Amino acid sequence: MSIAELLTEDLISEDIQGKNKYRAIEELLDLLVDAGKIKDRETCLQDLIEREQYLSTGLENGLAVPHAKSAAVSGLVVSFGLSHEGIDFDSLDGKPAHFIFLVLSPRDTSGPHIKILAQITRNFREGDTGKKLLEAKEKKEIVSILHNFK
Repeated sequence: MSIAELLTEDLISEDIQGKNKYRAIEELLDLLVDAGKIKDRETCLQDLIEREQYLSTGLENGLAVPHAKSAAVSGLVVSFGLSHEGIDFDSLDGKPAHFIFLVLSPRDTSGPHIKILAQITRNFREGDTGKKLLEAKEKKEIVSILHNFK
């Protein structure tokens, strides 16, 4: 399974409004709720918050990947948000997150979850993905960039 199979325009926010990581997580979760991908919003939110409090999901190079396993999803789901201002995600490099992927998977699976996390991080380590995303003007451009992930 790849980002191209999981992300559609309705699961993307080209301008996250949340000013902290928990508001950003809620905003991205609501995209999944609105798309009918979540069985129970509150269960998912609690799972995500518990995971975030255990260890921050802010990585490096402006990337954050809040993720959790939850009984409230029946399959792997992903949403994406872009923050031009940046959000403090307690990132490894101390820099704000601009590119935020929310990943949820069922509690009883791990393979697809691990593969999608690896695909996301790999594509931000290589090339100019971040620069391209910040320059994108509309969701179609963002989708095109993300669908080119390898």
